[in-house]
Amino acid sequence: MKNFKPEAWLLPQPVMIIGTYDADGTPNAMNAAWGGQWDGREIMISLGSHATTDNLNRCGEFTVAFATADTVVAADYVGIVSGRKVPDKIARTGWQAVKAETVNAPLFTCFPMTLECRIKEKLYESETGCYVIAEIVNIACDEAYLAADGKPDVERMGLIAFEPVHHNYIALGQAVAKAFSAGTALK
Repeated sequence: MKNFKPEAWLLPQPVMIIGTYDADGTPNAMNAAWGGQWDGREIMISLGSHATTDNLNRCGEFTVAFATADTVVAADYVGIVSGRKVPDKIARTGWQAVKAETVNAPLFTCFPMTLECRIKEKLYESETGCYVIAEIVNIACDEAYLAADGKPDVERMGLIAFEPVHHNYIALGQAVAKAFSAGTALK
């Protein structure tokens, strides 16, 4: 066994596209990987100081889309380019935005599934960022990605994860077992 110094290597990390509106109503987005489920209907995201955090301070509503293999180039772009320096960065991605149904935030139509969220609390807020705890108030899923049971078909979405060890994006694959069931074989 080889040991490594502590790193942010929790695996896999979702590739979340955080959608907000700038002060003038222009859609903005950033790529965030440090976050996850906080509770049954809440998520947590660690955010640094970005145009997105400025937007969230003005309006505590946002969307979270999950990047896919088809959107990886533009998803990476919105993570490496600052909306503070490049005001037309969304135009450069080619993404189309519509207003989300239940929150005042853009929903980018190229993603198969998007969470519509409202900030409940910020933790450890400082000039360098904060942790955002947000309530999921709606989940919008492109009907092309619904399974026969009417729920989202996650396997078909082509979702990607951030692999922080080598700084890669990894395509998520097929289901390998049924959760809360596979382990019953050992009972």
